[in-house]
Amino acid sequence: MHHLHGYLATYGYFAIFVIVGLESGGIPMPGETVLVAAAILAGEGKLHLYGVVGAAAAGAILGDNCGYWVGREFGFPLIYRFGRYLRLDERRLKLGQYLFMKHGGKIVFFGRFVAVLRAFAAFLAGVNRFNWEEFFLFNAAGGIVWASIFGAGGYFLGRAFESYARPVGVAALIAAVIAIVLGARFVRYHEQALEEEAEKALPGPLIRPKG
Repeated sequence: MHHLHGYLATYGYFAIFVIVGLESGGIPMPGETVLVAAAILAGEGKLHLYGVVGAAAAGAILGDNCGYWVGREFGFPLIYRFGRYLRLDERRLKLGQYLFMKHGGKIVFFGRFVAVLRAFAAFLAGVNRFNWEEFFLFNAAGGIVWASIFGAGGYFLGRAFESYARPVGVAALIAAVIAIVLGARFVRYHEQALEEEAEKALPGPLIRPKG
């Protein structure tokens, strides 16, 4: 965090925009840490809060849209070809498409608050050809809310927020892991019924999602 303060003091809002954008596009970067560090500097009068929140939200939205495009254009062929190595056969891929059709908006919005999902939720939305208008809406809402919460926290609580931000991020990651495990167990125990629902919604052989 100490080194980031010097970096942000030199490059300012551009650094926030780039780092958050790269993380959102799928490249591992400390986007949330940069946001908090910049917000702390804003609280010290070295940056403006609105500029910090705006740069972070803009980077999040643009980066997610890039990740969505990559997933839409290149993701499905890769998963279709190599998914078997991850035990993702056609049946499970179709089930994944169906589940994303039903809950894609939630994944996009809440994924913004979880470190791992923040980098891959947009890509998965693109792979499954989640409607772009809906994606943009949920993505923009998630990016703005995320930037506002962590930006305001760093601004009003200052360096004390550093001690809160990390536990909150860890707790969100743990909650996401638990949700994934419980979701996997639910799918396993209801797999046949869900597959029948998926087949009704997406009849025939597995094809590249339209959109």
